[in-house]
Amino acid sequence: MTLLALMKISVTQMNSYDDEALEKFRLSGNILRKTREEIRKFVREDMPIIDVCEKAEGLIRQNGGKPAFPCNVSINETAAHYTSPPNDSRRIPKKSIVKVDIGAHVDGYVTDTAVTICFNPEYRSLTETAEQALKAAIENIRPEMSTSSIGAIIEKTIKSRGFRPISNLTGHQVGRYLVHAGTSIPNVSQLSFAKIKLGAVYAIEPFATLADAVGRVEDGEEATIFRFLKSKSTKEIHGKQLLKHIEENFRTLPFAERWLQGVVPDEHYKKTFQELLTSKAVMGYPIFVEISRKPVAQAEHTVLLVENGCEVLT
Repeated sequence: MTLLALMKISVTQMNSYDDEALEKFRLSGNILRKTREEIRKFVREDMPIIDVCEKAEGLIRQNGGKPAFPCNVSINETAAHYTSPPNDSRRIPKKSIVKVDIGAHVDGYVTDTAVTICFNPEYRSLTETAEQALKAAIENIRPEMSTSSIGAIIEKTIKSRGFRPISNLTGHQVGRYLVHAGTSIPNVSQLSFAKIKLGAVYAIEPFATLADAVGRVEDGEEATIFRFLKSKSTKEIHGKQLLKHIEENFRTLPFAERWLQGVVPDEHYKKTFQELLTSKAVMGYPIFVEISRKPVAQAEHTVLLVENGCEVLT
């Protein structure tokens, strides 16, 4: 997933997973692989977006995992970070390009994957380009390789097919209860001294758009995904109750308002949640929209770095 500025843990810890931890990463990845392929067949034009979100999150839970973040369903020029709020009435538009980005964890060990489902023949090649860029990165990634070199491979693959990468979205290292942890994986060549480390786990996620697009995203007006920031003392009983629920259930992981329904009485919920945002006990992530409003495609896998390359977990 593309959520930014999440909490960091030490590189030493990130690169020294024991066999039990690696098995949990693999189980998490297997759950996501099954979920992604079911969702690929499930999504159709004119269906409620909330049905996609709840289906994906339900499959993750049914298969023994927990969502690491809300299912993202980002359509056309929206590149990332849209999930359905409670009672969402929006639907998948006809002839749209739909990015479904899902994350799972088992005992906190996070994996992340995404697929673009294209209902517009005009954008089929764009969708395939994101997939080809992901494939090229996976085939070439090695321990001690610079992140800039991976970005260059992704950029070259996308541009060679007549499209443009999104330059300010990146892949990312994942960890325990962390979606973004430490090293970022760029989608373009850039000056960086960061290197890919043996034994670490990374989500690689190329984003591609049309050649005449700006090729960058900006914050949209909506925020539908949130994260706990810090405990705040409050005398208001509903605020205390809601914040405790968020902290205990989601820790450092993002969540959706759909997941909070019934925690406090409905008549108090809206005001209570807004107070948590205002006090910065909770933060919101705005949706990301391509600046020139051109369509965006995405592909993503989570990989474990091994001696001669990587093991695809998702």
